[in-house]
Parts: sequence; C-alpha cells; structure tokens
Amino acid sequence: MKAVWKGKVIAKSDNTKVVEGNHYFPPSSVNDEYLAESYTTSKCPWKGTAHYYNINVEGNTNEDAAWYYPDPKDAASDIKDYVAFWNGVEITD
Repeated sequence: MKAVWKGKVIAKSDNTKVVEGNHYFPPSSVNDEYLAESYTTSKCPWKGTAHYYNINVEGNTNEDAAWYYPDPKDAASDIKDYVAFWNGVEITD
C-alpha cells in the first residue's frame, strides 16, 4: 500500500493494518521528511487520543492529514504509533 499526496509517496508498506476502513502504516514505512507535528488531537472511545501531523510537500501544506495513536487503549494496542491518512491523501496498492 502507498499513501501519496501531491505526487510524493508519504508512506509505503506491505504490512498496513486496516481499522475502520483506514490503512495504518507502520512507523518505519513513513517518510518523516514530509510530516510536521500538529497540536491537534481527537478522541476515539475505543482507540484513545489521536495525535496529528501536517503533511508538507514542496511548499504545500495539508493540515492534520495524518494521525496516529501514541498511547492507544488496549483494544487498539496493535496500531500504536502506526500512521493513517485522509483529506486528499491517496491510498493505493
């Protein structure tokens, strides 16, 4: 699977985990050069608190377009630190 935005591969992995229709990419498969920490968080009743990244590609910013769970609840422990994408980021195989 690949996560692509503005023609750049943000993440690529054969070992994503699908949760609620979203592909979560292992942290080692994510190209950190395109990510910047965001101050945004959100809460999921069964996964816990999500933290977000902004995606930056060649002067373009896609705010809060990636998220991860640094300290998930037990039910979501298998996606700890895995990164998922939305808001225009294409997920393809």
